[in-house]
Amino acid sequence: MPTSATVSPYRIASGKFAAAYIVTMRPYLLFVSGITGIAGMAFAPALVPSVAIPIAIAAFLSYGFGQALTDCFQIDTDTLSAPYRPLTQGVITPRQVLTVSLIGLCVCVTIFALRNPVNLALGLLAAGGLATYTPFKRRWWGGPWYNAWIVSVLFTMGYIAGCGSELQAPTAGCYCALGAVFFGYANFVLAGYFKDIEADAKAGYHTFPVVYGRAAAAIGSDVFAGGMWVSVLAFFALGRGGDSPVNVLTIAFLAGAAAAALRGQLLLHRVGTDEASHPAIGLVVHSYILVLAAIANAQYPTWGGALAAFYLLFVMTLRARPSRSQI
Repeated sequence: MPTSATVSPYRIASGKFAAAYIVTMRPYLLFVSGITGIAGMAFAPALVPSVAIPIAIAAFLSYGFGQALTDCFQIDTDTLSAPYRPLTQGVITPRQVLTVSLIGLCVCVTIFALRNPVNLALGLLAAGGLATYTPFKRRWWGGPWYNAWIVSVLFTMGYIAGCGSELQAPTAGCYCALGAVFFGYANFVLAGYFKDIEADAKAGYHTFPVVYGRAAAAIGSDVFAGGMWVSVLAFFALGRGGDSPVNVLTIAFLAGAAAAALRGQLLLHRVGTDEASHPAIGLVVHSYILVLAAIANAQYPTWGGALAAFYLLFVMTLRARPSRSQI
């Protein structure tokens, strides 16, 4: 495997750099931030496509820019667990990736801030969180919740951007959805650590699975999953706005999310090696996207077709990822 000592980095203006940077962005996970921003803006009243589409695009791309940014600070463990990534191979450099990532995040934040300047402050807060995530990942108590609050900020930015200058106090349903985002994403982070336990241990990352083992981490994952579902049930039982009934597609999204979540949590308890963890992690991601699609569709039933297409595109993109064991 090539290393930075034997390979000359691509020029930042070249097509090869662009292709390598896209791999670093994890295209299959852009859907995670995309659905988070979409779910947030679904609580804004009277959205029109000319407003909703730019917000959705900014949310979609923000994960990729943020992931590339944090990768610059985790090359030590990624070299062991994900040698296929361009940063670990040395074909692109941390300085190049930091430059592009910061520019990309600034563009995304600008799109949000054009709708409401409050998002400028929130965007800077989230960017600061991304830049400081790695020290928290090294501590068993820090990684999942620290990453989850950053993604919760994205949900909030989606809501504020959707409202624009007519910002309203969030409804009870909005807070329930925010809870689903926080607990659901924290679960994804904790489950994701299962694929890197050996590499994290060697690199000095004292994640929860490294310190307490897979069995205890699987129980912790169950707790986060439970928090997500309590929030979801609270949304549909207590906080859903509007007079329209829950439609068939919303029920289908929820049923798919429940099936994926149940199977994913059961599989996580059976994981015995890093290499065997990806089916469970993948199901956790499926459940997160489907849950937020259900919430967004409950708020805006007319979005159903677009949300279904969004999920199908996620499925196809996930299958095309460069390393089956990495999610």
